[in-house]
Amino acid sequence: MPPKKRARVSKRSPKSGKIDDSEGTSAADRKRKAAAPVAKAGEASESAGPPVFTHWLMKSEPESRFENGIDVKFGIEDLKALPDQTGCWDGVRNYQARNFMRQMKEGQRAFFYHSNCKEPGVAGIMKIVKEAYVDHTQFDKKDVHYDASSKPDSPKWSMVDVQFQRTMKRFLPLSELKKYHLQHRANGGPLKDVALFTRARVSVQPLTSEEFDFILSLEDKEPL
Repeated sequence: MPPKKRARVSKRSPKSGKIDDSEGTSAADRKRKAAAPVAKAGEASESAGPPVFTHWLMKSEPESRFENGIDVKFGIEDLKALPDQTGCWDGVRNYQARNFMRQMKEGQRAFFYHSNCKEPGVAGIMKIVKEAYVDHTQFDKKDVHYDASSKPDSPKWSMVDVQFQRTMKRFLPLSELKKYHLQHRANGGPLKDVALFTRARVSVQPLTSEEFDFILSLEDKEPL
């Protein structure tokens, strides 16, 4: 799991509390190919080449958990408290999650998802403000995300910068989202194949525009 954020190389590079997919939604993260034709807002392209997404869900731990003496806690309020309400999403150590981050474009939106906590769920919205670049924590021997196998001339891991946009009008718990997922699997609906349940172990997940819009609409509805 990602460590607590602190100021780093860039002004916007505090330490992160992102979730590591190697141990599921409870650990700090461990996936750019040639761009495919641009898909409709947030939809995966069905043409040849890798799918293209424009919306995301990114998991982080809002409650204290110490790893090698470092608190990896990083919730949406921690992002909001940073200078310019902006920080780097470092510590991802899953190839699939890394590759999703490498697809991200400046200006795209992502849900900030609280994971590995008493009540996991969607806490707010953030915006991608800097596209994928080298994650410096992989070279820092004092960092919990240090990777001795990664070399400066051929770095394995990337990160993006994100900026707080707002909290949800109401917190959307995982339990409620799962009810919709099960309903939509049985009867059809936007969350039928949502990655939150079909790629549960990945901490950086793509969303279609339909999935993103549906989840966003729930904040104006009574809990299911």
